[in-house]
Amino acid sequence: MKEMSTSLAYHALFPKHSTAQKHPTVIMLHGRGADEEDLLGLVQYLDERLMALSVRAPFLFQWGGGYAWYDIEEVGKVDKEMFKSSYDKLVTFVQDSLQHYPIDPKYLFLLGFSMGTVMAYSLALSKPDLFRGVVANSGYVPEATHLQFQWDKLSNTDFFIAHGDLDPVIPVSFARKAKELFAASNAQLTYKEYPMAHQISEESMTDFARWIVLHLKKRDPGSHLA
Repeated sequence: MKEMSTSLAYHALFPKHSTAQKHPTVIMLHGRGADEEDLLGLVQYLDERLMALSVRAPFLFQWGGGYAWYDIEEVGKVDKEMFKSSYDKLVTFVQDSLQHYPIDPKYLFLLGFSMGTVMAYSLALSKPDLFRGVVANSGYVPEATHLQFQWDKLSNTDFFIAHGDLDPVIPVSFARKAKELFAASNAQLTYKEYPMAHQISEESMTDFARWIVLHLKKRDPGSHLA
C-alpha cells in the first residue's frame, strides 16, 4: 500500500502474518530531538497483530538535531502556538490514517514518550472517541492550552502511565499529578513507577506490551496470540 499524503512525515509497519481485514494499530509519538525512527524498535516487542504508524514532529529541534512538537518555556509549559500547530497536524494525520489504512477503529492506540506523551494525552483527552488506549511514557498532562479535555467521557479509553522515579528531565511529580487527574475521571488507569531515569526500560516496555495484549485479548478471545 502506498503511503498517504498527509500533514506529517511518518513510517508505517504492517503486521507480518495477519490476514485480518482491519488491524489494531498503534500510533507512535517520539520525544524532543528524535524522529519517526526512534520508537520503531519497540514494535518487535509488541503484539504481532499490531500495525504501527510512527510519526515525525513538524518542527526542527534547534539544539542537537531531530524534531520537536513545540518549544518548552519550562517543564510543564508549552509554546502555545507551536503546540496548537502540532496538535492540528496530528488530528489531520489520525483522520487521514483512518481513511487510508485498514485500521480497526475500535482498537487504535497511542504510544508516546516524553513530549510525544504530552501530544498523546492531548489527542486522547480532547477526542477520546478515537482511541482505545494510551501508553504514556515519561510525560505530563499539559495545562493552559486551547483544548477542552473531556474528563467525563473517558469510559472507553484506557491509560497506561509509566514514569521513572529518577527522571531528571520530567520529574515523577508530573506523573503523580496525572494520576490524580485520572483518578477523578471515569477512565481505566494503570499507573507504574520504575527505578529509571528519562527512558523506557525493559521492565516498563514489558509491562505496557502485556497491557496491550490484554486489550487485544478482548478483541480476539480465541486467538492463540492472546
